[in-house]
Amino acid sequence: MAQEEIIFPNNIRNIRMANGMKMTELARQANLSLSAVSKIEKGVRRLNQKQLLNICNILGCKLSDIFIKESDEVAGQWQNEIKRRLNDNEDSGLKIFGSGLRKIRQSSGKTIAQAAKDAGMTLSVYHKIEVGQREIYQNEIEPLAESFAYTAETLLDKIAALYKSGELNKQINKVKERVKSVLIPGNPLSGIDMHSSLYGAKLYDSARKKLVPVFGMPSGKSIAFKKSDKTMIVAPMPLEGHKSIYAVMPNSKRLGGFIPEKSYIFADAETPAEVGDMAVCIDADFNALDSNDTATAQVVSVRQDSKGKIYGQISSPEEKIIGKTMHKVVMIVME
Repeated sequence: MAQEEIIFPNNIRNIRMANGMKMTELARQANLSLSAVSKIEKGVRRLNQKQLLNICNILGCKLSDIFIKESDEVAGQWQNEIKRRLNDNEDSGLKIFGSGLRKIRQSSGKTIAQAAKDAGMTLSVYHKIEVGQREIYQNEIEPLAESFAYTAETLLDKIAALYKSGELNKQINKVKERVKSVLIPGNPLSGIDMHSSLYGAKLYDSARKKLVPVFGMPSGKSIAFKKSDKTMIVAPMPLEGHKSIYAVMPNSKRLGGFIPEKSYIFADAETPAEVGDMAVCIDADFNALDSNDTATAQVVSVRQDSKGKIYGQISSPEEKIIGKTMHKVVMIVME
């Protein structure tokens, strides 16, 4: 029997086990069946961006941690597994049948969608047959052959003739050559194969657009500020896709309590604050900070003194804040 296609190689199982969490618990919290979680961890089941973000939240990990990188120890295991499955499918004749079917379809001028529709199959099933990752059943061969104006016998004879002539070798080898590396987020040309890498890259990019990094958390009378994506939260709808947006959790007491605790303030790193704005005021040059640097920040009201100098004002107790960077607050989400 054909192996299931690996479409999303990931580190979910390793992260779950490192957290000491059982698969049943992840399934319960993610509101998924145990079978679904098992298939997700094996990489043979797709998941949407909402499910991906939810799993990240449950496991307490970054989005990028989910995706495998070439330097990961598990990368070689994924490569070997894909090669084994390709060889198993080729030995059983599935790769030959699928390559022959693709050659016939291309010669007929049909798209995959047209061929699937004519054969009475879903696009996913037809695609898996063409790439040799799904067997063809007895009740499927006749409709498939008829969609190309063949009988089942003549279709098989045609594919056998193509294979004997060597016309399928290039196509079969091309599939093998796709096994190059494992999925790297943001690089659509890497991956176990073009089909899975594009899916993974698209999933990563789509999910990443919904997240913003949390750069600041309350610490004493101020906010400890660090440019790191270790902690990410889902962005409010109007802010999705804005790469310059970041969030801080303010020190509620220093703001006079008008913003509840555990609220998030979103600032735009590309928008300098002006008089009358609320801003995140940082005691360091924002652009000079890297992920290892820690600065101090406050959420302030932007004011101007009699000499025209801009400063930040904070209450409880009142304090004049002079910072090197002030970014405009564009949204407050209160919990």
